[in-house]
Amino acid sequence: MLKMEYPEKLKDPKIKELLEKLNTSEDVLKFNEKLFKQSRENQKLKTYDRQTMLKLLQYQKKHGHSTSYMSRKYKISRTTLSKWKLMFEEELDTMKSAGK
Repeated sequence: MLKMEYPEKLKDPKIKELLEKLNTSEDVLKFNEKLFKQSRENQKLKTYDRQTMLKLLQYQKKHGHSTSYMSRKYKISRTTLSKWKLMFEEELDTMKSAGK
């Protein structure tokens, strides 16, 4: 069973309203950052949906950020980012040529 660290926060009406608006992994991560202290301890348990992975890679490419920078900024390993690049390489090239 999943143990909640701060169950009392679920009683707050503003938090209840925000929870209803969570649709993607990116939404959940942003919400989590607002509520809880960041910890490197559970980073291996993070999961990302396809839309979020592509959005992060597009952001990196658009702004010319290095993999190391993105790794530090979003607390994602460089290895993971590299795997995503390989996984979506064709799709990212297609988007670039389509002007997205």
